[in-house]
Amino acid sequence: MFKNLLAAILLVAASILPAAAQDFIAGIPRNQTLIIQGPPAQNAEWFNLWAPGGGASNNGLQQLAADTFWFINPDGTGDAAWTNALAADRPQYNADFTEMTVKLKDGIFWSDGVPFTADDVVYTVETQIAHPGMGWSAPFTVNVDRVEATDPHTVVFHLKAPNSRFHTLFTVRWNAAWIMPKHVFEKVADPLSFNNNPPVSLSAYVLHSYDKAGNWAIWKLRDDWQRTSIGMGLKEPPQVKYVVYRNAGNPDARVIEQLNHNLDVINDIAPEGMFTIARKAGDQMAAWFPGFPFAHPDPTLPSVLFNHQVKPFDNADVRWALALMIDIRSVAMGAYRGAANLAALSTPPTGIAVPDYYEPMQDWLKGFELNTGTRTIKPYDPTIAEQVAALVRPQWGDSIPSDPAKLKTMFGFGWWKQDVQAATELLQKAGFTKQGNQWMMPDGKPFAIRLMVEGDNVPTLARAGSIIAQQWSMQGIKTTIDVAGPTNGQRLGAGDFEAAIYWSVETWGGHPDLSFFLDSYDSAYIAEPGKTQPPRNLQRWKSEKLDAIIQANRKVAFDSPQVVDLGRDYLKLAVEEMPFIPLMAYNKFAPFDTTYWTGYPSAADPYSASGPFWSNLRYMVVALKPNPAAPKP
Repeated sequence: MFKNLLAAILLVAASILPAAAQDFIAGIPRNQTLIIQGPPAQNAEWFNLWAPGGGASNNGLQQLAADTFWFINPDGTGDAAWTNALAADRPQYNADFTEMTVKLKDGIFWSDGVPFTADDVVYTVETQIAHPGMGWSAPFTVNVDRVEATDPHTVVFHLKAPNSRFHTLFTVRWNAAWIMPKHVFEKVADPLSFNNNPPVSLSAYVLHSYDKAGNWAIWKLRDDWQRTSIGMGLKEPPQVKYVVYRNAGNPDARVIEQLNHNLDVINDIAPEGMFTIARKAGDQMAAWFPGFPFAHPDPTLPSVLFNHQVKPFDNADVRWALALMIDIRSVAMGAYRGAANLAALSTPPTGIAVPDYYEPMQDWLKGFELNTGTRTIKPYDPTIAEQVAALVRPQWGDSIPSDPAKLKTMFGFGWWKQDVQAATELLQKAGFTKQGNQWMMPDGKPFAIRLMVEGDNVPTLARAGSIIAQQWSMQGIKTTIDVAGPTNGQRLGAGDFEAAIYWSVETWGGHPDLSFFLDSYDSAYIAEPGKTQPPRNLQRWKSEKLDAIIQANRKVAFDSPQVVDLGRDYLKLAVEEMPFIPLMAYNKFAPFDTTYWTGYPSAADPYSASGPFWSNLRYMVVALKPNPAAPKP
C-alpha cells in the first residue's frame, strides 16, 4: 500500500510543485538554511502586520521579525511555559485590575539601529485606537482609557473597567498584539494603506528577499541578533542563518519535497503521507513522537458542533443521544488511521490540561451518571486508549507500548461508550418516536441532519464527519455531508449550519486558564439567528451556569489557583449539557527532515511549539543544531 502511495506521489509531483521549486534558495548555503512549509501570499508586497491588505503573516513575518511582551509555549507546563519577551517581568496589576504596568527590557533595538522604548508601545495602542480597522483597534478601544510611558522602559495602561486578562492581548499563543515601530509609521499618512515594505524587525531575523508571486520569503539572521529579546537569552549564536518559508504545494507534494530534502519542516499532511515519510526517510526524519502516532496535538479541539438556535439541537438529551451513537474507535481509525488523541472533556488533552484537568478528573468522569429517562447509566469508558492501541498494534507492532500511561499520552484518557439503547431512551425522553428505522421528531417530521465539513483542506476532519454521518444514518437519523469548502468559516460565523465538524475551543495549551475561548462564551455575545456570531461560541451555547463561571473567572488573577477550580466547573458543566461533542485534539502530521538540522522539539522535549505557523516557532529556530553528517556545500 505504501509503495503504491509513494509511486502515485512521484507520478504527480511534477505537476503540483510550485514553479521554480529548486531555485528559491539560489546563492544561499543549504547547510545554513532552514526550509519551512509556508502559505502562498496574496499581495506579497504587503508586510503591514497591523492592517488588512493581503500578504502572509505566517510566512515568517510574525514568527521571526515581530515581537511583543510575553509568550506561552502551548506544549509547555508550569512556569517553564511562560517567557518574558519584550517585558522584563510578568504583568503587574493594581488591586482591582484597572491598571496594568509593564516593565520593558533595556538594550533591545529595531533592526535599523533605533532603540526600542516605551514610546513604541504607547504609539502602537494609540494609533490603533485612532484607526478603526487596524488589527487590535477594537480590543484596545474597548479596554484602554489611556496609556502612558512613565519612563523609557515602563508603560502603564489605565483601563476603562477591571480586566484581569488584559495582558493576554500582548501574550502569544498563536499571535498577539505586535509592537509597531513608531519611528517608521509616524512618517506615513495612513497606517492602514502603508505596506511596510521592507519591514524593520524587532526580533532576531530580518527580511532578506521574497518572491513577488508569493511563493516564498527568505529571512536572514540579524548581525546584531544579541540586541533582541530572544537573542538576550541565548548562550551562543543561532546556527540557522537563513529561514525560508515556501509554498510547497499540496500534501502529496510536501511529502516528496521532504523526501528530496527540500523541505525541513512540514505544517500538516495526511496520515498516509506521514507513514510514507516514516518508512522511507528512516533516521533522516523526526516527529513529535518518534514512532506511531507521530502527530503533534495542537491545543485545539475538533468537535461535533451543534447550532443551538436550530431545533432539536437546543435539547441536551438530543445532543447526548447523538454522542452515544458514535463509535469513537471507528472515527479514530477512519480519520487518523488510529493516530488520534481522544478527548471526552471540552478542552484539548494537551500541555498543562493533562495534569490540571484530565488526570485529576478521571474519577469524576468514571462516576458521572446520565439519566436517560428510563434508567441511570455511567457512560464513560476509560479503556478507549487500550482499545485503539489494540486496533493499530498489528500494523505498528512494538512501537505501540503496553504501559497504560504511555497509551494515554498517545491515544487519550477515555471517551463515551457507544450505547445505542441509551441513545434510544434519550430520544424517547425528548419526545421522539421511531417508525421502522427512521426517527421522527416531536412535530412528526423525520429527524435528518446536514453535517457540515470544510472538505479536503482538513482531510482528517472531513473523514471524521463522513464516519459520524454514516453511524447516525445507520441508527435511523439520515445524515448528509455538507461540504462548505472556502465558505466554511463564513457559514459557521453566520450560523448557517445545523451540525458541523470544527472547533470552538482553543486554549493556551501551556496555561490552565481557559479564558482564551471561555470569555467569548458569555451569553451577552450571542448573536440573533441570522446574524454573525463573534468568535468563538460558534454553537451559540447559552447557560446561566456558564455565565456565572465566566464572570467569576474574570475577577481572579490569571495565575490564581482558582483558575483551575473554575476550569473544572466549566468542564463538568460541558459534560452535563454536551453543548458540542468533543472528539480529539487537532493532531497534525508535521514531520521534520534531519538531514541538515537536529534538535527539533518533541513530546519528550517540548521546549517550543513545532507548528511552523505558530509564532512560538522562533524558539525552535534558534535552538536547532547542524547535522554533522549533512551533505557538504
